[in-house]
Amino acid sequence: MASSDDFREFYRASYGRTLATVAALVGSRPEAEDIAQEAYARALARWSRLRGFDLPDAWVRKVAVRLAVDASRRRRTRLAATLRLAAVRQAQAPQPDDDLRYTPLGAALLDLPISERQVVVLHYLADLTIDAIAQECGLPAGTVKTRLAAGRRHLAERLAQHPEAVS
Repeated sequence: MASSDDFREFYRASYGRTLATVAALVGSRPEAEDIAQEAYARALARWSRLRGFDLPDAWVRKVAVRLAVDASRRRRTRLAATLRLAAVRQAQAPQPDDDLRYTPLGAALLDLPISERQVVVLHYLADLTIDAIAQECGLPAGTVKTRLAAGRRHLAERLAQHPEAVS
């Protein structure tokens, strides 16, 4: 019973940060909730080992970010296939509470390539250092710095078109 109590406490303490990170990556709260839940389900299955980690939330975040990146890639592939087939997609009504793309900052963030978005989100939302991002993503620190700089530049350019977003 203590094991499940430990996991419950861990889940309550870390879920919000994980969800915020994933939502910034995928741009949709419902999709982020699904991804976060999958990451925590995987953690629960390995909890006997993970509970001994210094930072089990880093493991969950790494899994969640990988799932989010995979989901973004699948979405891009599906969109390309849909466009090739010339399918007409009906636009859904904006839902600002659930979907980041309906805010200027969210739309700008989602316009970034996933590699830039990943490091921007991990740096600014998950509050990770360059070295921590490099370790978590399996990248050299220089690559993280390059992607972060490019992401900042692209965000600045996009947000300059919407000055009300940064006011």
